[in-house]
Amino acid sequence: MRLIKIASASLNTTVGAFDSNKKKIQKAMEAMAKENCTLGCFQEQVISGYPCEDLIQWKEFVQTQWLVLEELVDFSGKLKCETVFLLGMTVEHRGNLYNSAAVFCKGFLLGIVPKEKLPTYDIFYEGRTLSRGIPYFDEEISGVSFGDMIFQFPFGILGCEVCEDIWSPDGPMRRRAYSGAEVIVNLSASPFRIGVVNTRREMISTRASDNQSLLIYVNQYGGNDSLVFDGGAFVNQNGQMIGEAPRWKEGVSFFTVDLDRTNRLRYQNTTWRSDCEQFLSESERVPAVLFNQGPKANGDGFRYPVPAHRSFFLPENPKSPGNYENYFNDMVEALITGLDYFNKTKAFSKIGISLSGGKDSLLSLILVYLFAERHFGGLKEAEKKAAIQNFIHCFSMPAQFNSDETRNIARTIALELGVTFKEISIQDAFEKEKAVTKEMLGDEEITPITLMNIQARIRGERMLNWANSSGGMWIQTGNMSEKAVGYTTIGGDMMGAYSLIANVPKTVVIECLKFLYEKYRWKALGDVLNSKASAELAFDQEDEKDLMPFPVLDACMFLFAEEKKSPREVYFILKTMWNHDELKAMAPHYKTGMLKEWVTRFIHLFRVSLFKWVLTPQSVHVGKLELDRERALQLPVVQSCEWLEGELE
Repeated sequence: MRLIKIASASLNTTVGAFDSNKKKIQKAMEAMAKENCTLGCFQEQVISGYPCEDLIQWKEFVQTQWLVLEELVDFSGKLKCETVFLLGMTVEHRGNLYNSAAVFCKGFLLGIVPKEKLPTYDIFYEGRTLSRGIPYFDEEISGVSFGDMIFQFPFGILGCEVCEDIWSPDGPMRRRAYSGAEVIVNLSASPFRIGVVNTRREMISTRASDNQSLLIYVNQYGGNDSLVFDGGAFVNQNGQMIGEAPRWKEGVSFFTVDLDRTNRLRYQNTTWRSDCEQFLSESERVPAVLFNQGPKANGDGFRYPVPAHRSFFLPENPKSPGNYENYFNDMVEALITGLDYFNKTKAFSKIGISLSGGKDSLLSLILVYLFAERHFGGLKEAEKKAAIQNFIHCFSMPAQFNSDETRNIARTIALELGVTFKEISIQDAFEKEKAVTKEMLGDEEITPITLMNIQARIRGERMLNWANSSGGMWIQTGNMSEKAVGYTTIGGDMMGAYSLIANVPKTVVIECLKFLYEKYRWKALGDVLNSKASAELAFDQEDEKDLMPFPVLDACMFLFAEEKKSPREVYFILKTMWNHDELKAMAPHYKTGMLKEWVTRFIHLFRVSLFKWVLTPQSVHVGKLELDRERALQLPVVQSCEWLEGELE
């Protein structure tokens, strides 16, 4: 029996907050030392915060990380413990920058291992500024080993890697495991997106099984700009999940593992052994750093990892939530975590929402409210209520087209949540602006779309004025479906300081409101779910009549923007999804041929709305598809539609 105790720390760091991040690391190190841990594992780029993006082009930004590392190494010696610590940082070597893992113990910096796989896809840009680690690279930085290496301690042999390295089946893990590493630690800052958790579990289990290793994966927690990180950690032994750390929270988790089991399974697995023999006959071993002063196995108080239900044969049977509940629990947590933007920018003192009484603004308000509940969670109940009321400011700005129904919904939800609410009409301002616009146009007529946009822009101007004077953060409340087709107003509802749901499709907005209604039973939620979506900028306006049914719009968006299907392919697929009667049920005005019109309309609106994307505020990244030209879907604003032309069949 060779018991080792592992600690994983998922910390909510801020980019560039070196002193604050260092204090968080030290606090976690103290907790790990107190538990007499064998390994203390931190996330990728924990010293600087992640993502650093172009900040690493500043020499000072990189050099400061090395100074903090030296302080942490010295701190490990003062802790009087034998814990081996691993953390992520950027280092400079011979004019190149490397995203790396540093390994230290008892006041000694033992080595620095650079990341080999640099993602430059989706939201990642690492290949733009960073250099890749090279197999068998063996150099020094300030007298410290730097390159491809493993570490031999009294408890066993350790390998480490950084984030993307684990996502390749032919990454450095394979080379290091065949060279003798029994334990592989992956330091990650992997952003959350819907569905990624199960993908991570499967991938981690596969890597641990393929390499017959004990695999420890630790992830960052918190929000930075538009990215949110769900934290957590996985400990998987040779393909079997041993334990998971809680997600969506900052903290340190502990796991005890019998490392002898990893070696025993290696002995038994003839396929792995033969593959290892072939590797060693054709390739050289990764060099090992020997540190005899490190921790031994079977430390005081280590207990064998017995299953919580005390059966080695029967499976656990917890009352776990289903897929639907998991999906929306994660969705809500991700969107709330996005409001770390408020905490970390330190540019605002409160939050403001233009509350129309529609679904999008209600969901945005509820997310802000749930954030505020946690933000002021340390206060007594009466103090907390007062703090929330002073923190969240909602403004209803009706004109002649706003219904009593939506105005009542807005008042009701504000009352139920206990937030500040003011209703201020824009009708007089609307009439004045119409007159001015008419004067400017002369003999030309004001178009209907202009009359609608005037209202949105008045509301936008008022929210900007409020934010400017109050120090408030104006939350933009538009959803992804409307953004995709430009169903928003520049200078109006498209604006704001930050958006929570701009990457949430309308169909998901509706389902999320249903989920929250079942959970909280706020009356206004039930009322809004029974209302029809409308911008209420004209009499009898309905969003789905202006556009198309939202299920159809969202299907077009996914197939065209995510799956990169041609318009012809999109139309072909949609015909298999709904028949005439089903389309008629969604849109009573539906007639034969209208589906083709909808597809053509979507493609046109999507293409001509690209120029608006560059003007929108940052928004929480929650899915595989994100309508963000800077970070995710990089499409040229100037492009011809010729490549999209052709008859739909």
